Amino acid sequence: MTDAAYSSDHPADDSQVNMAFITAIVAVATIGGFMFGYDSGVINGTQKGLESAFDLGKFGIGVNVGAILVGSAIGAFAAGRLADGIGRRSVMMLAAVLFLASALMAGAASSSTIFIIARIIGGFGVGAASVISPVYISEVTPASIRGRLSSVQQVMIISGLTGAFVANFALARYAGGSTAALWLGQPAWRWMFWLQAIPAAIYFLALLAIPESPRYLVVKGQTERARAVLTRLFGAVEADRKVAEIGASLAKDHHKPKLSDLIDKSTGKIRPILWTGIGLAVFQQFVGINVVFYYGATLWEAVGFSEDNALQINILSGVLSIAACLVAIALIDKIGRKPLLLIGSAGMAVTLAVVAYAFSTAVTGPSGVSLPGNNGLFALIAANLYVIFFNVSWGPVMWVMLGEMFPNQIRGSGLAVAGFAQWMANAAVSVSFPTLAVSPGLAATYTGFATFAVISFFFVKAMVNETRGRELEDMEG
Repeated sequence: MTDAAYSSDHPADDSQVNMAFITAIVAVATIGGFMFGYDSGVINGTQKGLESAFDLGKFGIGVNVGAILVGSAIGAFAAGRLADGIGRRSVMMLAAVLFLASALMAGAASSSTIFIIARIIGGFGVGAASVISPVYISEVTPASIRGRLSSVQQVMIISGLTGAFVANFALARYAGGSTAALWLGQPAWRWMFWLQAIPAAIYFLALLAIPESPRYLVVKGQTERARAVLTRLFGAVEADRKVAEIGASLAKDHHKPKLSDLIDKSTGKIRPILWTGIGLAVFQQFVGINVVFYYGATLWEAVGFSEDNALQINILSGVLSIAACLVAIALIDKIGRKPLLLIGSAGMAVTLAVVAYAFSTAVTGPSGVSLPGNNGLFALIAANLYVIFFNVSWGPVMWVMLGEMFPNQIRGSGLAVAGFAQWMANAAVSVSFPTLAVSPGLAATYTGFATFAVISFFFVKAMVNETRGRELEDMEG
């Protein structure tokens, strides 16, 4: 496979493409991304309630907050495998049920143990949605616009995070505090979780209206159902051609997809495409993006900004993230995935290095820690440029590529392993940051993130092949 983007030898007849139907399908599938973001962000604003209700210390809070990451890693792995067994849509419906159960259970939890179990269940849903929504979108959209439509997932993730923050703020403001009584005499923090049940239920009901992935149907031998879906998507002529192409792209013996397919039978080694998927998943986290989203307010307060200013910076970062994702949507099918990743890596390396330098100048005075001169402004500008570079590149592009880069036979298994790696890397960064921020300190920690950004540049140059314009049946690995 070369790096050059190219189309299939038999390009689709775009005049037959049912864009209204495809748009509706994508809108429903990306609700999973919204739920991914919402379930991840809802914990923000509930920590005082958890602390008082369950008599938790700092370690206990950390365990309760971090429980979702454990579930997410397991959920991502299990969903990738389940998708080959029960179907893409069925896994998304299962994720919706898990979101609903987690919301109700977390809000009603009478102990820390029950709450942790509820959050792990929610994590199963987050992990499942994180890997299955992108692959489903990639399997029902034309190659020419697949990147744009798949990138909507990242916009919805950030929108979900923002939605959770806004909902939590509104409930706390209405009640007079997160621990104050709201409806039915229950404290506001419990309603923050219960409110999540509404979008979860909408997600489940909306999924009933969309079809199963035609590629999954072909794998299961349900050719006529697959042809019917493809006809509705792309027209009758294209449907016949796609059914034949999908069948030809599967393993020669047409066996049921299995995890061992990730090993190249001719060499006995793990397929190189899997290493590429794992690398993309891990580097997306090792550049430290979730430090911004999980610890943003705490981080800026630590270097002298007021709490109010720190919260405003968080809102600014969220708005910039959405704007950057919209830029990615406009560019991803024009200039390709690989150029965006390279631009992002280079931009993040420079901006993270500037942040690291600014933090290295921090001084402690009578009023606390501060950055001298204009270094605070430099750090703020660099950090937000970093967020822009991430969300115009690695944020959406990693999910797009994981959804499309694997051949049909190993797509579910490849996603299972890469998704598991992504969430484990997320947990490693998120859990270690509070300790690393103290020793060796913020400057050294951000230098580490900058170093990973540099390494990711060379990783992309060496390991990533362009997928723009390629039909899924043409993917090699």
